[in-house]
Amino acid sequence: MGDPSVERRRVLAAAALGRESGVPGPDPSNGEPLRAVAGEVLDVSPHLIIIETPGGTEERLVIAPWATAWHGQDVGPADIPVGSMVMMRALRDGRVIERIWADATRITGTILSISGRKDLTVELDCGPHRGHRSVVIPYRATGRLQVRHPKFEPGYLFDAIGIRRDGASLALLPATSQPPYPARAVPPPPPAYAGVQSRISGTATWSDTFDEEERGAAYPMLEGSDIGCAEAGTSCAGLPYLAVGSLLQVRNLCSQRSANVPVVACGCVAGRFCDRCVECDTSPRGRIAELSPSSYVELGGDLMKGCFNAQIGLG
Repeated sequence: MGDPSVERRRVLAAAALGRESGVPGPDPSNGEPLRAVAGEVLDVSPHLIIIETPGGTEERLVIAPWATAWHGQDVGPADIPVGSMVMMRALRDGRVIERIWADATRITGTILSISGRKDLTVELDCGPHRGHRSVVIPYRATGRLQVRHPKFEPGYLFDAIGIRRDGASLALLPATSQPPYPARAVPPPPPAYAGVQSRISGTATWSDTFDEEERGAAYPMLEGSDIGCAEAGTSCAGLPYLAVGSLLQVRNLCSQRSANVPVVACGCVAGRFCDRCVECDTSPRGRIAELSPSSYVELGGDLMKGCFNAQIGLG
């Protein structure tokens, strides 16, 4: 959930810079807002889903006739297993569900080791804030993952989307094409990015390492001393340094939805990816924000697509 100290720092930073502090949340000019709803499935039918939210509240939500769902593959909404943890996109005051992602996870980090013959087990360093993580690549998914990860060896970056099952993370879909350089050799930003820009374009992604209902972003260019992270401050996108608590104006250039999103975490791993998003066009290189699932979904993002072309400014 939101951290009061982050909110206080945001207000103080805005005052020091002589600008309005801004208000977190969606741009009201976007039209009907999207609402992200998270919870554990208690019961589901073709027309109704009942969940328990992380706060312990039971919610009964209508499933739209056109709704789609994903649980390791495309499934009918009624086929989502009871007990699954779901992230859902809702319309009409948050009561009508149009998209469901069940047990979705994203595994992003640097490869430490790979073992196994058919099903592969990959050990990852997910950064100083997220520690090490183990992921299993089922045999049926290995070809798809390795085509997009040609340097499938220690020291190179890995980014995949999958599901959580029986306490394990299964990687099923490549979230990106693997950058061709080792994780420690991030290209510098091009000279054209020198100086301060009011708006910066690049890629927005998501991570499942936030609290379940948190709205926020991890940002690569934070002062290392400020957050106790020697790995912060790396990006090929020419981003300015910001403090935790800053407010980013994030615009999804594919859906044309915008929101003010607070910086709540260090995105030092995201900053090592000098890749592009091709969701609706080809973005400039570099991940400029790694969003919580709720913020990503409310900006119109699809968790299975992994990214959207984005533009950020300071709120």
